[in-house]
Amino acid sequence: MLKKIASIRGGLTFLLILAIIYAIYGIYYKIEYWGFSFSPKQNTNLWSIEAHISFTPTNTPIKINLTTPRSNDAFKILEENIIAPDYKIKRNKTKSLLTLTAPAKNPEDKQNLYYKIMLFDNIDTRGKIKAPQPQAPQQPIFDNQKLAAAKQILDLAEKMDGDSVSQIILLLNQEPLAPAVQSYLPVKNTQQQTVEIISDLLALKQIPSRPARGFKLEESKKSLSPDLMLEAYIDGVWKLYDIRTGKKGLPDNFILFQRGGKSLIDVIGGEDSVIKFSVLKSVKSTMSLAGQRAKLMDSQGWFNYSIYNLPLSQQNTLKWLSIFPLGILLIVLMRNVVGIQTMGTFTPMLLSMALVKTGFWAGMGCFSIMILLGLIIRSLMNRFNLLLVPRISAVVIFVILIMQELTVLGYSLDLHIAQSAVFFPIIITAWIIERASITWEEEGPLNAGKEIFNSLLVAIIVYFVISSEYIRHIMFAFNELNIIILFIVMLLGTYTGYRLLELKRFSPIVKR
Repeated sequence: MLKKIASIRGGLTFLLILAIIYAIYGIYYKIEYWGFSFSPKQNTNLWSIEAHISFTPTNTPIKINLTTPRSNDAFKILEENIIAPDYKIKRNKTKSLLTLTAPAKNPEDKQNLYYKIMLFDNIDTRGKIKAPQPQAPQQPIFDNQKLAAAKQILDLAEKMDGDSVSQIILLLNQEPLAPAVQSYLPVKNTQQQTVEIISDLLALKQIPSRPARGFKLEESKKSLSPDLMLEAYIDGVWKLYDIRTGKKGLPDNFILFQRGGKSLIDVIGGEDSVIKFSVLKSVKSTMSLAGQRAKLMDSQGWFNYSIYNLPLSQQNTLKWLSIFPLGILLIVLMRNVVGIQTMGTFTPMLLSMALVKTGFWAGMGCFSIMILLGLIIRSLMNRFNLLLVPRISAVVIFVILIMQELTVLGYSLDLHIAQSAVFFPIIITAWIIERASITWEEEGPLNAGKEIFNSLLVAIIVYFVISSEYIRHIMFAFNELNIIILFIVMLLGTYTGYRLLELKRFSPIVKR
């Protein structure tokens, strides 16, 4: 017999280990591909960006090239819309380029076009934008004097802090400027010229570089102008640099619209072209974006056949069912390991669910009133010597009447304790009253009160666990944990040792 039990335990332990491995993988998969979080209040910022393009036609064929962001560099694209009536739209996903061409009849009025995009999951991509080795940069055409000055600047830059790119940027922005740098730079230096100068100096060191344009996302800020930055290919990745400070990496909530190229937008067939950006921030729960994340991560098939694709009303129902196994595990531990005897196996679970609906103190007060009145009525019914089924049925009817009266009283006096009566399971309440009455008659009032107290104690313990919003969220979002609970409960079913309360009970024998 012992060998058989040991064999069963070994098999269940092996299954438990497999369940743990499966749960760990499931949790990792949901966090990585669906964006799940252990926090129930985890929200995601949604950024709506609008680019307003305006220009005046010049009676020549119109062609507009607009560089748009990519969805895998630093964020995910939720929606993308273009408002350009009568324009033909062509996308080049490889170059992340959007081309708009005017109809056959050239418009005469001033043109206003809009490009709108909604983004989420903006992250720091420092050192993550891996790319194949680009071609060696083309060497700048310098005369001997300018080449010597450039080499002198490179020698001075090596004395600065940081890597090769940061050193050059810091040297060009040093206050006051070194005489060699001051003579090398133009009198009126623009940001575009600064990027070109840095690129030429990096080309002398065989470091590929390219301009980058973007802007920091700030809520309710309108008419944003893109900031010009620099990307350099170092250690197998493109790294972004601020051309004013030399700081490396993508700033927080910074969107790159362009990598490479001379301009963000090119308008052919128009003049006085202007592009203005505006940004609006909104917040959405992380769970509600799981479907979009699954689609972008090519895992939509798994998501479509999960409970998270159901309507919210059905998800709310399953959310409560997902917490049941954890409550059942607590009851098994209390009965089989601790040794607490309750009225029925899962009566405490149902009571704890009722307490969650009513609130702790309101539920406790209502439960106490119903049990007290029920026991009084049950003792009065003993004089009629009724059979079991009619007697229990009569108790159920009395419980319903008590609930009705408490509800009416609560409404009249605005007492939430009485209004909570309707949430208690009628049959279970009647059964507790009947069981307590029988125990009272057979074993005395002390044992009856003890069973009621034990049932209520376990219900309170389960209540404080399942009423936690964090625990309910975790058990629903990562329902793989219920498989682990299943095998733990089965393993506890093979436990044949002493319960904790029995150790105290038999302690005099051990001492003797």
